[in-house]
Amino acid sequence: MPKILFLCSKNKLRSPTAEAIFCEVEGWDVYSAGISNDAEVHVALEDIEWADYIFVMENTHKKKLSKKFGNAINGQPVISLGIPDDYEFMDQALIDILKSKVPTYIK
Repeated sequence: MPKILFLCSKNKLRSPTAEAIFCEVEGWDVYSAGISNDAEVHVALEDIEWADYIFVMENTHKKKLSKKFGNAINGQPVISLGIPDDYEFMDQALIDILKSKVPTYIK
């Protein structure tokens, strides 16, 4: 069962949407968190170590993640989805983007 971590800045809109839609996928274990200091749920070392796949919404998140947890990332793919902070929680356009991109990376 792939363990999939979704990250955005504050864990309010994009990554919780991803968690909500992909938690329904049979055989996937998903979790979301935020990279910013003021995130609703902060990403922790344990989250990075747990994940088989790490999805970030923007390249800036990938840079912050590498800076903060570079030593803990141990071969897991860190995939930037290129999704700007332009969507509300469970926005249909966001859902469509996530559903079109994320499954193509999961083996």
